[in-house]
Amino acid sequence: MFESERLGIGSAAEKIRVFVSYDREHDTDLHDLLVQQASKAASGFEISARSRARSAADLWEEGLRRRIREVDEVIIICGEHTGGSESVSTELRIAQEEKRPYFLLWGRREVMCTKPTTAKPADGMYSWTSEILQNQILTMRRAARSNQHLAELSRPKAAADSRAERSR
Repeated sequence: MFESERLGIGSAAEKIRVFVSYDREHDTDLHDLLVQQASKAASGFEISARSRARSAADLWEEGLRRRIREVDEVIIICGEHTGGSESVSTELRIAQEEKRPYFLLWGRREVMCTKPTTAKPADGMYSWTSEILQNQILTMRRAARSNQHLAELSRPKAAADSRAERSR
């Protein structure tokens, strides 16, 4: 049983929405493979947005930022040439700025895959198996929910601190 089934995640209303970033010149086949995995009922995720061809820089980046902001997570598919892909690096930078959880997938077992230039040194690249993919998606989801919960808990304290500071 997939962990998403055990946790009750998997219905269309509860699927985790992801943005898929990949090198459009070299790794379209990897994107297509991820689309196939997402289409399985028990996958627990759906691809809501993906890398697109660049257009006028300001409009492209503005639309990209909006699409990334609207998803729950970002998956970066890493291939042999990802380190040289300006688009993938921009997509990851925006995901970081928008505080979207993300992870890097090792796209090709037979070659040395590279990280986007905007990846942090501590960002690991995960092997791409169905189990690892699903575990990473659920781990990122739990972490995001935990961070959201902590932020909600700190709001009353921050408001109280602000009121105390104004009364001085």
